[in-house]
Amino acid sequence: MSRRNIFALLSAAALALPLAATSAATAQAGTPAYNVLVFSKTTGFRHDSIPDGVAAIQKLGREHHFNVDTTEDATVFNDTGLAKYQSVVFLSTTGDPLDQQAEKDAFQRYIEQGGGYVGIHAAADSGYTWSWYGGLVGAYFNDHPSPQPATVDVVGRGTAATRGLPNRWKRTDEWYNYRSNPRENVRVLATLDERTYDPVGYNGGSMGADHPIAWCHPYDGGRAFYTGMGHTKESYTDPLFLSHILGGIEMTAGAAKFNCDPEHTG
Repeated sequence: MSRRNIFALLSAAALALPLAATSAATAQAGTPAYNVLVFSKTTGFRHDSIPDGVAAIQKLGREHHFNVDTTEDATVFNDTGLAKYQSVVFLSTTGDPLDQQAEKDAFQRYIEQGGGYVGIHAAADSGYTWSWYGGLVGAYFNDHPSPQPATVDVVGRGTAATRGLPNRWKRTDEWYNYRSNPRENVRVLATLDERTYDPVGYNGGSMGADHPIAWCHPYDGGRAFYTGMGHTKESYTDPLFLSHILGGIEMTAGAAKFNCDPEHTG
């Protein structure tokens, strides 16, 4: 493991402990345990499930006692604007949602200072000219077949993002193929069984026997979680998918154990 990854792991662990320890106390005091920003700006394709995703995460916040702010205003991405949040969710962002260098620099500093990132579905269809973001999300989108049922193998046990999920999880979604396999740099939490659906996308792509679809990893001092699921409106009323998203938020916000060492197996 590189020195940077070791440092990131130690930093994430140190950051997680104080917040996890105070969550119960703040809940009893009646104040939110932590703050999350949901960012859903698009400059490319726009998913009609975005409002459903925003509403679902707001509901998770109410039920699990964290504050949720939502925005499509990229100017919020400055040092002061981001400082109040323990995690930032990129909800099916597309294209170049942070189109000013100052916004990108502020978000990079936020992560370097221990911030959390959650990428949902088309978050991987963002920031193609920003290599740092490519490393944060883990892999860029390539193509996809038509939405269809498939089987997800949940392989990353012992995390908040996989608690309660079945080993073989059958669900319908739009299944992304990625331009690269992120496995070397992330802890893979779930993979797709390409034998259970037609994986060939509109560019002729598929990923073969090793097809990660959800993962997490320490990155540049911060914590990152990504799931390729979440295209459909129905995803945001699915208790299993919502548990998956909630766990990713908790892990990146420091409210749950962030056991995302890329060398971790099982």
